[in-house]
Amino acid sequence: MRSSVSTATVPAPKPTGRGFTVKAEKQPQQGKVDQEHVPGHDDFFWTYTEEPHKTRRMAIIKAHPEVTKLCGPEPLTKYVVALVVSIQVLCAYLLRNTSMLSWPFFLTAYVVGATANQNLFLAIHEISHNLAFRNPLANRIFAVFANLPIGIPYSASFRPYHLTHHKSLGVNGLDTDLPTAFEAVFLDSVAGKAFFATFQILFYALRPMFVYNLPMTQIHLFNVAVQLAFDYALVHFAGGRALGYLIMSSFLAGSLHPCAGHFIAEHYVFEKPNKDTTSPANKIPLPETYSYYGPLNFFTYNVGLHNEHHDFPAVPWTRLPKLNQIAHEFYDDLPRHESWIYVIWQFIWDKDISLWCRIKREEGGRKVGAGSGWNEEDLGSNEKNGPIPGVR
Repeated sequence: MRSSVSTATVPAPKPTGRGFTVKAEKQPQQGKVDQEHVPGHDDFFWTYTEEPHKTRRMAIIKAHPEVTKLCGPEPLTKYVVALVVSIQVLCAYLLRNTSMLSWPFFLTAYVVGATANQNLFLAIHEISHNLAFRNPLANRIFAVFANLPIGIPYSASFRPYHLTHHKSLGVNGLDTDLPTAFEAVFLDSVAGKAFFATFQILFYALRPMFVYNLPMTQIHLFNVAVQLAFDYALVHFAGGRALGYLIMSSFLAGSLHPCAGHFIAEHYVFEKPNKDTTSPANKIPLPETYSYYGPLNFFTYNVGLHNEHHDFPAVPWTRLPKLNQIAHEFYDDLPRHESWIYVIWQFIWDKDISLWCRIKREEGGRKVGAGSGWNEEDLGSNEKNGPIPGVR
């Protein structure tokens, strides 16, 4: 990982370092982050400004209005999803008579299955932004299809939680990507962080239910019914080990797997603290999002281009590199990771990095996508200005 230099608005000269702002007696200035205890707060990094992506999006559109032409569905997505689903079903069938405790079973689940199911996790991520088809209903149904090899129904629930993550980045009580204080307290050790990294898929699956509940809608029921029917058919025709392969693949995809590094890499603050309150580094806002431009993006729908994705959620995976190329002056000096594997290693072993290293804000944002679930679209509109280009 290299150090970052962005103010989250427009390009800035590279500073010598970055630090955590210590709370002053007066109200913190814009851009500063407070790590000290205040009433109702904890040891997360609390900020008093709006999330940076909206500001940078407007600046990029002003400088490069042509980037809005990159928005819209990517037809290639449906073919990639169909291929990966087919590969997983084939592997499950071929392993139907193989012991789940054998090395061939485990290695296939780790190398092929976990990579494939991580790909499907992120395919559902793409589809949640209506980037496979223009028709919202087609996206909802196709996400359920992409969900099949994961073994557990989750696509319908993922969409509203994820869209709310975009609209409410870092907002306490809305952004379910944020770890809770309970998690941060009890996992604040090398062993605790190793446990989190190993079982993080379970944390991401269960945490949202402890933050706020979604209403059960028709698309949720459809997702559950289709998944249960598929699982039953797979066990009936290929046996329990075939379904066990898919479940193990999903677990390993969110465990100590190279591609799983993106879960931690995207929004945890990896900049080293500078506790000198007079340091100029303290005047530079902490990064809320990190990008990664390495080869694992090939398997993960370019999710590593995460600053680009949060700036323009309506730009599909195939066009994110073009967005970076057009607006490179806005991205060249932003924070980035060089390796997702090293992200996991550093997260576990570095004493300065833990679940506390997330930026939170008390206000702003809103819940998204908790309506009927079938045809709803979120186009990034606001009451004053109408649709925001590049947001979905």
